[in-house]
Amino acid sequence: MQDITGEPAVGHGAADTAGTGRLLESLTRTGLSVLAGSDPSLRKLAERELSRQRAQLNLVAASSPPSPDVLAAQALGLSALTAEGYPGRRYHPGTEVIDAVERLAIERAKLLFGADHANVQPLSGSAANLAVLFGLLEPGDSVLSMELSHGGHLSHAARPASTTKHFGAAYYRLGADGTLDLDHVREQARAVRPAVLMCGGSAYPRTIDFPSFRAVADEVGALLIGDISHISGLVATGIHPTPFPYCDLVTTSTYKQLRGPHGGLVLRGPGSRVPGGKLDTWVFPGFQGTPDFGMVAAKAAALGNALRPAFAVAMERVARFAGLFADAFTARGLRLVTGGTDTHMVLVDLSDGSATGRTVSRVLEQIGILANKNLIPNDPRPASETSGLRIGTNHLAFMDVDDQDVSRLARGIADLVAELSRGGGADRHPGCPALHRLEEHAAAVVSAGHRADFAEGVPAP
Repeated sequence: MQDITGEPAVGHGAADTAGTGRLLESLTRTGLSVLAGSDPSLRKLAERELSRQRAQLNLVAASSPPSPDVLAAQALGLSALTAEGYPGRRYHPGTEVIDAVERLAIERAKLLFGADHANVQPLSGSAANLAVLFGLLEPGDSVLSMELSHGGHLSHAARPASTTKHFGAAYYRLGADGTLDLDHVREQARAVRPAVLMCGGSAYPRTIDFPSFRAVADEVGALLIGDISHISGLVATGIHPTPFPYCDLVTTSTYKQLRGPHGGLVLRGPGSRVPGGKLDTWVFPGFQGTPDFGMVAAKAAALGNALRPAFAVAMERVARFAGLFADAFTARGLRLVTGGTDTHMVLVDLSDGSATGRTVSRVLEQIGILANKNLIPNDPRPASETSGLRIGTNHLAFMDVDDQDVSRLARGIADLVAELSRGGGADRHPGCPALHRLEEHAAAVVSAGHRADFAEGVPAP
């Protein structure tokens, strides 16, 4: 098998992955050893963070475990080069190799998503969104996006964001059942007549209906932007419907589900009304200068991994495991925003109970489980407390666990959330037996399979 560079492909089997894992461990030890002499304070902090990651179970929906070759790519020294511009059109010398690296990332992004143009330079998903908005909109133009508390994102011209100082902004909200109400979106679009309609968000667990959004955009003469940061892996593997050819531009982060570095992409598909050349100028020089070429190399590694069959297997596990969590919560009488999930995410509605999202997330963290508080639609509590708990399964999918392990874990978390919602004990004492049961099982899951693919390869379905 060959990569798109024409070179033999690597890392396709468990043995190759095991070798990568051993090399990564060696590099980590070397790095810590260097810091021991030059910066012992930083070494201690790095060791603490590595220990924390290995001891805790990450159910944060906005992250995925970076693959070993992604971390190795970031350490190759490519970030040391300063060069603005694009391959073959740089403003600095010595760019032949990084030109090839960037072209490799571009071609892999296009192949993975079926795009005809890709910009791999954005330093984050938010930077990708902001570059697109500032490129597309003139002062006084308006954008219509999902309300932040209903699952939208700050970079979609949300009220607290600085973009609202320059552009008009309006927001659509979820329906009474917690799902997207396309009639309401259409009504808002007719009233606002936005230049840009955005779809996608950070806390919406259901499928995005891209064709219907395109119909609304066409009706009011708006360009359609799709942000797939949270579902990019599911989109890439066909588990979630593609935004192409409906969206004029598609943005994504590369770390939330693609197992890449913190960075972003802007993609254009066939039929887009936005020229690729304009898109590139919006990123550079329009919004940022020198890209981080270590990050670009790491993006290339992540995109290459996502093209492999093992990644598709893992994304199937992501969606299936999320369904097991949804089943566990509903079986305990806990309400879910949207009533369930089609993605990697479940959003638990705690508004009827005494526990807040902040309380539950803190109790879970006490026993080594990371999940975050989150606003829910029409949340009666402030953002510092919230009435929602957001759980994601991206990390679980790359651990050596099966459906039975995940179901037991989900039931344990659901039991604890239900007990806390009823006013049960929230600290380490016999008043909260669900806490102790869950702590034991979470520790077993972590010890049995934390980051299993670093040495063993993605578990079989």
